[in-house]
Amino acid sequence: MDFLGEHSPELLPGRRPPLPVQGTIEAPHGTTIVAASFPGGVVLAGDRRATMGNVIAQRDIEKVFPADEYSAVGIAGTAGLAVEMVKLFQLELEHFEKVEGAQLSLEGKANRLSTMIRSNLGMAMQGLAVVPLFAGWDVDREKGRIFSYDVTGGRSEEHGFASTGSGSVFARGALKKLYREDLTENQAATAVVQALYDAADDDSATGGPDLARRIYPIVTVITDEGFKRYTEAEVSEIARAIHERRLDQPDGPRAALL
Repeated sequence: MDFLGEHSPELLPGRRPPLPVQGTIEAPHGTTIVAASFPGGVVLAGDRRATMGNVIAQRDIEKVFPADEYSAVGIAGTAGLAVEMVKLFQLELEHFEKVEGAQLSLEGKANRLSTMIRSNLGMAMQGLAVVPLFAGWDVDREKGRIFSYDVTGGRSEEHGFASTGSGSVFARGALKKLYREDLTENQAATAVVQALYDAADDDSATGGPDLARRIYPIVTVITDEGFKRYTEAEVSEIARAIHERRLDQPDGPRAALL
């Protein structure tokens, strides 16, 4: 970003001139991202639907990306700008590591992403907002951590679980009832897919598991061994098991009353 700012500032998202239009711009938007921590790391997942107004723009968009070896970003908001921001963020982290000979701390990565979101504020005011969810393994603290953002770049650390995007209210409500601090990795992955299923149940912009087309959520996990993306077969197994259970309980698992 510093290099572009010095040589070609007009290429930075926040330096582009305002678009000469009135009203909201119709562009594909990514929707729901969820994350949950467990004793050995953190799980970050996202649905696959992108919408443009009331139209499904894409059914199999990818919204979760590795930032580096020990962190990942899930994008919600204007898809084109979000993917561009993630690619620039990946390049920033790689450049820092090559120059300094060491990785930026997880806190530093979260702060850098905050700066990049803030640079997009002008576009956000026109309806082209990018609101990611950032998660990773903190090598110094030896635990998984989750950071959420607002359109101004404001950063908050979330404890246990978090969600962002149009279906985030429903996903967060589901995780409130499903989350426990002692979840295993597989249980945490199942919980976030359950949350995405609940979000899709109430939010038309969130896509649930599409068993007919074999389109499943993207599920990733970051531990002390680094970033790993679940294979399609692994996510399919989780999604199909959830679907089978919901044939008997359409509203999902019941939380204990007390």
